[in-house]
Amino acid sequence: MLARAPRLFHRNFQVRSLSSVKPQNRLPAAYYRGGTSRAIIFHQKDLPPNRRDWSPIFLGAIGSPDPNGRQLDGLGGGISSLSKICIVGPSTHPNADVDYTFAAIGVKDNSVDYSSNCGNMLSAIGPWAVDYGVVDANEGETTVRIHNTNSGKIIHSTFPVIEGEAATQGGFSIDGVAGTAAKIRLAFINPAGSKTGKLLPTGNVVDVFDGLEVSCVDAGNPCVFVQADSIGAEGTILPDELDSKPILLKALDQIRRKASVAMGISKTLENTPGSIPKIAMVSKPGYHRLLSREETSENDMDLIVRALSVGQPHRAIPITVSLAIAAAANIEGSVVNRCVSSERVDPEGITLSHPTGKMVVGAEFDARGHLTNATVFRTARRLMDGLVYWK
Repeated sequence: MLARAPRLFHRNFQVRSLSSVKPQNRLPAAYYRGGTSRAIIFHQKDLPPNRRDWSPIFLGAIGSPDPNGRQLDGLGGGISSLSKICIVGPSTHPNADVDYTFAAIGVKDNSVDYSSNCGNMLSAIGPWAVDYGVVDANEGETTVRIHNTNSGKIIHSTFPVIEGEAATQGGFSIDGVAGTAAKIRLAFINPAGSKTGKLLPTGNVVDVFDGLEVSCVDAGNPCVFVQADSIGAEGTILPDELDSKPILLKALDQIRRKASVAMGISKTLENTPGSIPKIAMVSKPGYHRLLSREETSENDMDLIVRALSVGQPHRAIPITVSLAIAAAANIEGSVVNRCVSSERVDPEGITLSHPTGKMVVGAEFDARGHLTNATVFRTARRLMDGLVYWK
């Protein structure tokens, strides 16, 4: 019997493969919930000095791209509100304590988008800065002045501090997050023109795209608003149902891309960033069910909003979209102004109904009608810290 030839090629292949294997990469990081979002937060000093080297780190840590849309090999959660990165460091702005840069990470693709701010994760930035000693804070209530590098805007974050750390326990709750926590006040200073430099980037209160009237407003982030019934949608539609309507989603994205060109954000439809402008459908107050199956009546709200973020129906509402709505509601003749109730449910601001509940957004205007300040209240909490790994 002939002896079997040794499988030298297979063995050599294994040796070469093993010799090319490297240990996982790692960096210090923290994981926080901010509002109705979660994100990995990095201290800028721990990242490479060149921003072009950040993308592989962020994608690997979050678990993108994932064709299955689950991000199981990272800390993402398969939806836009859970696929986020925040970078914080000492401020380069004279009127701020820290710089905050936000990156929206694609779920199924490898996009790392710095074009927009995230208002929900913004609620975690002040607490992070106190927790890690980037800013000094006295016991009791403290305010951290945040410079958002994506928009160039200043936001004041005010929250309680206990034993040198941001307090987490409290009696305040936000819809979409179970339980109660310490209240965080976010005051957006002069939020208009965050990206385009103008509250009305097209110069018009109303524009027409694809035969539909829309309002393009830039406050917090550039946004475009369309009345739900004008595009053939139920204003009270819930995210899963909306996600099952590809024709409607495509129509909304086409409007968003045309608004981007008209607002000067992109030169072509194809070059429109994934995260801005945001788009939302608005409708007049009315009875409907929430994701929790809880019922709500028209007396509980001033406006119904269904927002999309990075192509996905949002299960609540992006904070920056709520700021733009607060501004648009005060613009006579805008799509939002036509739908909002004439008498406010809450004297503190405009009450917006979203799929998981409602949110009150306060807005202040000067004598000329210019938006000078917008305020929202959120909660945040440190979930873990240590080392994050990526391959």
